[in-house]
Amino acid sequence: MATIYIGTSGYSYTEWVGPVYPEGTRSCDFLSLYSTEFPTVELNFSYYRMPRKEQLQKMSCDVPQSFKFSIKAHESLTHTVDFNLWQKNAGQFRDALEIPADNGQLAAVLFQFPYSFHYETDRRRYLDALLREFSSYPLAVEFRNSKWYNSRTIEALKNRDIALTSLDLPQAPRTPPIMDVHTSRLSYIRLHGRNRENWWGSDAANRYDYLYSTKELEAIASRIRTVATYSESVLVYFNNHRRGQAVQGARELGKILRIR
Repeated sequence: MATIYIGTSGYSYTEWVGPVYPEGTRSCDFLSLYSTEFPTVELNFSYYRMPRKEQLQKMSCDVPQSFKFSIKAHESLTHTVDFNLWQKNAGQFRDALEIPADNGQLAAVLFQFPYSFHYETDRRRYLDALLREFSSYPLAVEFRNSKWYNSRTIEALKNRDIALTSLDLPQAPRTPPIMDVHTSRLSYIRLHGRNRENWWGSDAANRYDYLYSTKELEAIASRIRTVATYSESVLVYFNNHRRGQAVQGARELGKILRIR
């Protein structure tokens, strides 16, 4: 049976002061407080700003040695790819990963690709080259375009021991399927909420405003138990971060699975 780690996607939200962190908590203390309750976090800032080695060094010192980081790849590698510069950007990103990797705190590197990343020959070649650049690290890939969910992709990820991220999100037009596929010793699960009405369009900024019900979490727990039977470790992250709802879900899921 796998070791199951439950956490949230991001931890540094000012709106969590009150619902999650005590009133008056400074942002510089968010991570250390977070790590007293959860064993892992998925870093999102690394998508928006290229992480620096000294930055991850400080974060490593703010948490217990056993704490695990999953780090989302910078947008220049997934969303705004310049095919003339991507290797330089990959090198810069890989350099920052050395600290958590050397400390035994790197749970995974997540490559999350947008709907616009289509299943086309040039994209497949790029993805193959990108994953080779990071082959020494545990990797997970998330596709938002459903065309990637085919036997060829699954077999390629299996051969590379790379996790195909399992998703929970609303079933709406143009969203990928909800499926758990065994492609790696690592399983990676992202819970985005089920805010179908706001997933696309002018209200998309609120797409992660969702609180899972106990019934929904019990069904998710059943999925996790199954995934755990064929994995060495399972990483579960709640991305429904509005108003601390991710923390509420992570706490309740932990109780359902009896792992805290």
